Amino acid sequence: MRKMGIGLQLYTLRDEMAHDAATALQKVAELGYEGVEFAGYYDFSPEQLKTLLRDLSLKAIGSHVNMERLRNHLEEEIAMNVAIGSRYVVCPGINQEQRQALSETVAFFNECSKQFASKGIAFGFHNHYVEFTEAYGDQIWFDAFFGYTSPNDMKSELDVCWVHKAGCDPIAYLEKYAGRVPLIHLKDIRKFADGTYQTLELGRGEMNLPAIIASAEAAGTEWLIVEQDDCDLPALESVKISMDWLRQNYGFMEVN
Repeated sequence: MRKMGIGLQLYTLRDEMAHDAATALQKVAELGYEGVEFAGYYDFSPEQLKTLLRDLSLKAIGSHVNMERLRNHLEEEIAMNVAIGSRYVVCPGINQEQRQALSETVAFFNECSKQFASKGIAFGFHNHYVEFTEAYGDQIWFDAFFGYTSPNDMKSELDVCWVHKAGCDPIAYLEKYAGRVPLIHLKDIRKFADGTYQTLELGRGEMNLPAIIASAEAAGTEWLIVEQDDCDLPALESVKISMDWLRQNYGFMEVN
């Protein structure tokens, strides 16, 4: 029996969510996704969103909350995520100036983490590939950052596709940060000789997804979160293809 839930990062359906968020969430539930990760709340109040998720039997995995929202709207974010039952809030990335001012950034994140933790919500960071190609001192930035933070204060939402694109090994990073990676972003990719790339539905690219999923499970990951930054197909069709691949390759039994 599988141990990890299957969720969707709603940024993938940003156009559909902007047009009719309630209908988009209904379709996500009908496809079999068990949980969703938000990237904005589309004018829902906390109570409205809580009720909608309950009616659709969708779990709120958590939310992506950017630096501006963390700095200026932290109480609103806490209130929303408490209402909808999120267990995680994740910063989806920071700019180069913030990356290089590492001690200041870590201090700010530690304070955010403390505020979320007081409400039972864990705080984390989502990587792109730049955190694996940029250095801080003599380390890869990602390793320097997580070396400056404690496992209690900062979790990793490891986007395994971007780790791979940067030329690093997602499996090695899952093993290195085992116990600290409750969430992973799962997508596929095809890289081309000229340095360009295309993000793809699961199973249609070059990622060794079965091995990555097995490593995530061994590392204590709780949620596999499908995300596709840009879809050539209609986005709902893309997330259906990825769900179908997961049904076939990971199984779709109830989580323990």
